[in-house]
Amino acid sequence: MRKHHFRGTLAVLSAHSTFDSAASLRAAANGDAAAWRWIVDRYSRLVWATVRGHRLADADAADVVQTTWLRLVESLGRIDDPDRLGAWLVTTARREALRVIASSARTVPTDDHGELPDPQRPLEHRLLVHERDTLLREALARLPESQQLLLRLLAADPPATYEEISIALDMPIGSIGPLRRRYLDRLRNELAASGITEAQ
Repeated sequence: MRKHHFRGTLAVLSAHSTFDSAASLRAAANGDAAAWRWIVDRYSRLVWATVRGHRLADADAADVVQTTWLRLVESLGRIDDPDRLGAWLVTTARREALRVIASSARTVPTDDHGELPDPQRPLEHRLLVHERDTLLREALARLPESQQLLLRLLAADPPATYEEISIALDMPIGSIGPLRRRYLDRLRNELAASGITEAQ
């Protein structure tokens, strides 16, 4: 049985200070450039983490991030729950990333840092990395959507912070760690069901 190395996929996250996204959205909708810059600065990592979780090529990832911000500009003043702006951005970024994947019918294999494969590495190694990533994506896709999203945000590069995840998924920060462990166990079970064992 072939062993694939999934170790090192997740990172420990830190938290930031609280904020009022609803007020900033209202100000931005009224043309306040400073409020818009605050929103972009505050949520940029979260949007990138969401997109990176889909393992897109760098150019495609940048396009998805730009499109996500464009969708927000188009929706200023029309978001039903401004206090959950993080969740809205995550949902929008994920939808745009899936649209790009569907339209291209393929993704460019990337390493853990979202870069193109190193041509100096042996072909066999690159194929094994691609196979590993494919198996991991397939196992992840078999989990419920809420579990997929949490694991994608945690595994992205750069990863979302616990506070960003708490806001985006509307869950207490203290529950993220236990849920992470539970969802990873389920992911390991899916991999095991496919005949794949995690390297020790």
